[in-house]
Amino acid sequence: MINPDTFFKAVRANPFGGKLTQDQVDGLNVLLDTWEASELADLRWFAYMLGTTFHETARTMQPIEEYGKGAGHVYGEPDPETGKTYYGRGYVQLTWKDNYARMGDLLDLDLVTFPEQALIPEIAAKILFEGMTRGMFTGKKLFDYFNWTTDDMNARRIVNGVDKAGTIAGYARAFYAAIT
Repeated sequence: MINPDTFFKAVRANPFGGKLTQDQVDGLNVLLDTWEASELADLRWFAYMLGTTFHETARTMQPIEEYGKGAGHVYGEPDPETGKTYYGRGYVQLTWKDNYARMGDLLDLDLVTFPEQALIPEIAAKILFEGMTRGMFTGKKLFDYFNWTTDDMNARRIVNGVDKAGTIAGYARAFYAAIT
């Protein structure tokens, strides 16, 4: 079990630079609760999820909509069948109708009809956890980078190629220090 007092004191200093807003605390609490309720045990996985969330939410630790709502991308155009747009939403920026459908099926939710549900913190946390542990975003999963023989903080390929891999690894290291 992660000690919340120790955790918040540590993350307030790094990576948050000395202060946390209530929204950041609330978002972190959702993620801590989701971790504690899961059967996952490798704290490196959780640290990398936190680092990814820190980056993907612009440090808000709240599920957000993709800046520009997919403008200039095919996934930013309304779907001809549903009229919905499947731009990035959540802690990890779930995109594309097929991904909303697969994640919705897994979570027993209709994310195709109601993609805005990916902005509900508890749902966004489940999307983050399931997607990163099962390899649902790119085919790469946390176990590929963190297992009994591998400790590779450059796990950005789980979500988005190598974009900002070093930066996110640094955030993950800060979170790891806070939870161990």
